[in-house]
Amino acid sequence: MEKVSVVMPAFNTADYIEYAIASVLSQTYTNFHLYIIDDASTDATGEIVQRFTDDPRVTYYRNERRLGRAETINMGIDMAAGEFIAFCDSDALWEKNKLFTQVNILQTKRYDMVCSHYATFLTSVTKLAKTYKSQEIITYRDLLRGHRIADITGMYNQAKLGKVYLENVPHQEYLMWLSLLKRAKGTMAYCVPETLAYCRISPRQSFLSKSTFTGWQWRIYRDYLRLPYYKSFYYYLSSLAHAMKRSV
Repeated sequence: MEKVSVVMPAFNTADYIEYAIASVLSQTYTNFHLYIIDDASTDATGEIVQRFTDDPRVTYYRNERRLGRAETINMGIDMAAGEFIAFCDSDALWEKNKLFTQVNILQTKRYDMVCSHYATFLTSVTKLAKTYKSQEIITYRDLLRGHRIADITGMYNQAKLGKVYLENVPHQEYLMWLSLLKRAKGTMAYCVPETLAYCRISPRQSFLSKSTFTGWQWRIYRDYLRLPYYKSFYYYLSSLAHAMKRSV
């Protein structure tokens, strides 16, 4: 049985998914299995993925109808049989040593969760748009205050923490990492001080991520976490300040 289960959701990423898959299959750490869940793509995504299905480390599943990102990822989590679960988007890229570095930390240190720095790019990783760095230790309260665990960098110990599924809400991964941190040993995650993953973006995505920040963050505090108003307001201001600092 694989040590690491890698979940890759996909929807209409025919232009990029080949590179995402290749970046996972070229890992220096080899005891993993890649689960690609296609959310009923209407382009050539499925045809491209089929080229990799002869590899015994790859499982491909296609939804019969569009289910959305949360349910698609949840199907991958359901399938995941490894001790550890990691996530890679179908338009993202990993450094070759990502799994090796993070598995080593989970096996030798006191943490049940690990992430890393990451960078965004528009067309090529040789032209990075921005690098995002996090503090070395991230707690539950740190996440509430605006620190982030990017899903393409995160990995957690499923054997200890169990399966945590995504809710069908905006920024569902953020809620998932919060739930996992509540369960994690010492409620802490370790952030590798290296850029181990790359997130592909468009100029429009960059604008929307800033313009929609205020609404979803507040709704998470109040509607989903059920925090009191005064705590929501405190964490909201902290998150806003942190987001402004990161955008500089």
